[in-house]
Amino acid sequence: MNISSNTTIQEVLELPAFKTWGRLLFPINRPIALNMTIKELSSSKIYLWYNYIDVNKTIEIINTLNHDAQNHSIFYNIYSKEELLNDASKRDVGLFFFKGSKDAPFAICNAGGGFVYVGAMHDSFPHALELSKRGYNAFALIYRVEHPYEDLAKAISFIYNNANMLKIDKRHYSLWGGSAGARMAAVLGNKKFLSSYSEIAVPSAEAVIMQYTGYDYVSNEDAPTYACIGTNDYIADHILMKKRLEHLNKLNIPTEFHCYKGLSHGFGLGTGTIAEGWIDDAIYFWQRQS
Repeated sequence: MNISSNTTIQEVLELPAFKTWGRLLFPINRPIALNMTIKELSSSKIYLWYNYIDVNKTIEIINTLNHDAQNHSIFYNIYSKEELLNDASKRDVGLFFFKGSKDAPFAICNAGGGFVYVGAMHDSFPHALELSKRGYNAFALIYRVEHPYEDLAKAISFIYNNANMLKIDKRHYSLWGGSAGARMAAVLGNKKFLSSYSEIAVPSAEAVIMQYTGYDYVSNEDAPTYACIGTNDYIADHILMKKRLEHLNKLNIPTEFHCYKGLSHGFGLGTGTIAEGWIDDAIYFWQRQS
């Protein structure tokens, strides 16, 4: 079956590739009806606080995952069976895998959603897909909004422990995020916080790539940071975001900042906007930190 804008959520969930965990493709904390079409889904009514939602990218993501599932695992539960039995909420956590080149570095992409829901279809799946097209192994984390940092730390440990099975280079990785997801990336990109949340010793990220968030904590243990935001963001302050990077610079931590005139919150990849192509700048920034 080839997904189109008129395909319903029910039809997606009935595909063999998605039957077990397909519901996690969509925000589980939002009112999504099974008879809703992909076109109807791709709206700020569902993805609160987000703009510039691209229905064609949603279709591409679902078609890609459906195709890739024929060749390799595309979803991983990161908690053990025992952990799932002890805490049922952990069943709503996992990594969607957008496979790149064998033994290439990896990235973990974290969607925002105000720690109310996980807006992966707009704010992490597209990024992971584009990274995979460029050869990187990319993971999009579905996390619990009540325990985002715990779940991200677990995801990093899971990938690190299973690097051989996943066929990725565990020595080189970056953390990506938009809005609330950017806060997650920044926090776990800090060596001290990563150590406090992780159950095993893992290296810190080479770079944090963050979009549109007002996070302002600064430490000499923060990772090199790329940030972008729009001037018309009604949730995150672009001036505050820029000032944080200036403070990081004073600590001799590499940074790069981009502010796009007229863009509002949650522009994702920025397709069709002044921000289009920012992801290539971000990848280049990461490459320079390796």
